[in-house]
Amino acid sequence: MTEFSKIESSYLSKDGCRLVWKGIDEDDQDVVILDKDEFDKLVEILSKDSTGKVELEDQFSNILINTDTTQFNLRDHKTLEAPTSVLRKNVLDFKKIPHEPKPIKIYPKEFFPSIQIEKEDHAERNKLLNSILSGKAKAIDVSDLFRVISTRRSTRNFDTSRMVEEWKVEKILAAADTAPSAGNFQGFEVFYVKNKELKKRLVEAANKQPYVNAPVVLVFCMDPARVKMKFPPEILAKFSLQDATLAAAYSQLAASALGLSSIWIGMIDEEEVRKIIGTDLKPSSILCIGYPDHKRPPKSRRKLKDLIHVLE
Repeated sequence: MTEFSKIESSYLSKDGCRLVWKGIDEDDQDVVILDKDEFDKLVEILSKDSTGKVELEDQFSNILINTDTTQFNLRDHKTLEAPTSVLRKNVLDFKKIPHEPKPIKIYPKEFFPSIQIEKEDHAERNKLLNSILSGKAKAIDVSDLFRVISTRRSTRNFDTSRMVEEWKVEKILAAADTAPSAGNFQGFEVFYVKNKELKKRLVEAANKQPYVNAPVVLVFCMDPARVKMKFPPEILAKFSLQDATLAAAYSQLAASALGLSSIWIGMIDEEEVRKIIGTDLKPSSILCIGYPDHKRPPKSRRKLKDLIHVLE
């Protein structure tokens, strides 16, 4: 059971907010992300000390403000509640001060009311991804999981006329956050590059590969200082590299599940990439994501008998 905990600024937009519910365990939390219009409507009702209803963007979910309790009735998600007096104080206090976007760190159990799936195949992909990210393994259709894996295809030609929806980016980042890591210390950081000029400079730092200037560019970096284990520095660096690599791989699969394509870039000038994104952390790879200019079937692979060595 989770209880309403706090309100904080959105990760990707300074105009919206994140409403956070905390459970007994540190990792047990639920989050509802509101955009500017939804947040403004909530503020309007609460500031008048009245009751009312806020319809969320997905047209199925709503916030029902009553005298004692406010209910968040969310599609495909459990109903969340907050004492109206507590919610009112938090929301109105938050509204009074300016907020800047927080550093990107997305958690799996977050509700995005702006999500609206129209095509059936996308809906199935999103159902699979939600199941994986929420840890509800029983809801996963194994055949869907293997379909996502087997149909993933790297692409070097993106449809630059189609922007990737922010909610999809957040899902991809959430997938990175769920990747296994040494001791669960998550020895990596992700830089989400949106600046057009920085993307152009990354092209030069990535052996002039033009497709690095993609709709979505994620730079995965090693952060061995996060790995609090008693091993020599070179071992911690190895763990950190593995953590960053696994996180990027999970992000690729998430992108595929969302109907996107990606390309993994490993040939980079590490020092130059560091300068471009402004960090002392060592970059391990760049992941470029977007809608492909056209869908292509996956390439054939070597036979399993040439790949697998069985030791009996």
